[in-house]
Amino acid sequence: MKEIVAGIVAHVDAGKTTLSEAMLYQSGALRKLGRVDNGDAFLDPDDLEKKRGITIFSHQASMQFNDLKLTLLDTPGHVDFAAQTEQVLSVLDYAILVISATDGIQGYTRTLWELLSHYQVPTFIFVNKLDALGADRQQVLTELQNELSTNCIALDLDSQNGVTTVELTAETYEEIALCDESALDELINTGKISDEKIQQLIAQRQLFPVYFGAALKLTGVSNLLAGLEHWSKVKAANADFAARVFKISHTDKGERLTWVRVMGGTLRNKTVLLDEQKVNEIRIYNGVKFTSVPEIRAGEVAAVTGLTATYPGQGLGALVDNSHPVIQPVLNYALEPQEEDIQACLEALQQLEDEDPQLHVTWSKNLQEVHVQIMGEVQLEILRQLLLDRYQLNVSFGKGHVLYKETITAQVEGVGHFEPLRHYSEVHLLMTPAPANSGLQFATECSLEMLSKNWQHQILTSLQAKEHLGVLIGAPITDMKITLISGRASNVHTVGGDFREATWRAVRQGLMMLKATNQCQLLEPWYRFRLTIDQSQVGRAMNDIQRMHGELDLSTSETRTKQASTMTTLTGTAPVEQMQAYAQDVQAYTHGLGQLECFVEGYRPCHNADEVIEKTQYDPVTDLDNVPGSVFCTHGAGYPVQWDQVPQAAHVPYTYSHK
Repeated sequence: MKEIVAGIVAHVDAGKTTLSEAMLYQSGALRKLGRVDNGDAFLDPDDLEKKRGITIFSHQASMQFNDLKLTLLDTPGHVDFAAQTEQVLSVLDYAILVISATDGIQGYTRTLWELLSHYQVPTFIFVNKLDALGADRQQVLTELQNELSTNCIALDLDSQNGVTTVELTAETYEEIALCDESALDELINTGKISDEKIQQLIAQRQLFPVYFGAALKLTGVSNLLAGLEHWSKVKAANADFAARVFKISHTDKGERLTWVRVMGGTLRNKTVLLDEQKVNEIRIYNGVKFTSVPEIRAGEVAAVTGLTATYPGQGLGALVDNSHPVIQPVLNYALEPQEEDIQACLEALQQLEDEDPQLHVTWSKNLQEVHVQIMGEVQLEILRQLLLDRYQLNVSFGKGHVLYKETITAQVEGVGHFEPLRHYSEVHLLMTPAPANSGLQFATECSLEMLSKNWQHQILTSLQAKEHLGVLIGAPITDMKITLISGRASNVHTVGGDFREATWRAVRQGLMMLKATNQCQLLEPWYRFRLTIDQSQVGRAMNDIQRMHGELDLSTSETRTKQASTMTTLTGTAPVEQMQAYAQDVQAYTHGLGQLECFVEGYRPCHNADEVIEKTQYDPVTDLDNVPGSVFCTHGAGYPVQWDQVPQAAHVPYTYSHK
């Protein structure tokens, strides 16, 4: 029996949940076919999902098709919940990307494709709604090959007669041969390409099988299942225990569930995993129902109770944690508790943050406010409804604002010194600009003669332990490499906490040095947009985009005739701060016929940096949680030294010029 875990992903309304339902029905796992619009879909069990008609949370289902045992993970289809989809990708053997035959590749489809590439997930493509008026099989296939990969190849033989087959034609073998040189050699020498070779190409993302059908009418679904059975390949598992956490949830009774995929070995009930946290129960879910089992083996997915400190992306056993997620929230909203207790609201939001760490719930003591970070308006509406339904808290949120970040445009050596009485540490960090949207990187090039391995480890740990703020508006820093290059410890007075203080001060001191020479830069999030409007409205749209400081990709714009009107699609980029409310304008001036798709492309230099900095009035010197100065000692007493005087007072010579 071949056992695999597959995730199903799609742009909203492509028919993802309908396909999941059809696969479960065709495999015999469901006796009755449910529908999203009827509110009885097997993998949309939550009341909010039924009300909205969209998938908000990831769900698990199991099925068997011939010799294939398939665990299916359904994921949210709306871009606002992309972070939850991303969490699932790291535990998949394969993904099924659903494309609407009528809508083709949409904005969020491209985001999903990039995420699948980032996590190196082998991908099957199912083109849905082929029965709709105007749907063109060849046109969609050409679009897939042009926009996603030339290696998107139809493997269902255009079978429209209900016959399920995995046999390939000579023409299909020729198309596959173009994906890989060794496959071409095999075709030339033997006249065909072995199944093992095709499986290998799919597993290595050199071939993307494409299937066509209409899930609502069960057309093409058996072909897809047969393809998954025949062309998938089970990964070899390690003997040592290894697992990945991909989701945290809570039951109606308040039980905390940690969802894991076991990658190696066996996870048994009552196993002690983390800091004496014991697995109390192992549950294999199928929709909302579950079965308790004594153990799960490599390749299986389950939810476990008893663990309190787990988080999505965490590696257990032999696995290390995932790197920072690609999808990051870009909007910040303040909670307006209305008549509700602010402490109760904070506790509820912290539990939701436990499920979705990207929510980033923060409490401001000075303002007495709770803030959350989200992707968009739909997520905000769902969050408000969750607080009402799950916690009986009727709240609202104030006007949102974008989340800025800061970076640097030049290299600098930052120095931190911490020497109150009976303490000693000095740290020198080289801070260099890194590529856009690369985040923070930490490294060491310090000799062991200068600082022992233990001290270097403490410095690197300190760098990663805190969200470092910039000095322009106090926004998080990004897109730089911070390298430990030198420092000094005392054999008598240095303790671990000393290097934490010196490290944090070194980062701030370096930033202040660059601020003095105007080499700090404010960044803001930008959308990539796709705007479809009537041709007569193009002039209005172009003026709007220019006013919003956006940029048009004129070379990729397209015009097509649809239902007696000529529609034009404009693509480009624009600041989130300018465009976040533009969808309402589009609906107004197109009388509901226009469509605006936006997804976050990343961060760019802020279009109105001076205005934002002036408005914020942030003073980096008086921010007591992020001090740029150092503490030195003379005559047995510590004394403060301002950041600009640190170069003259430092005990270790500078490696790089500070002039």
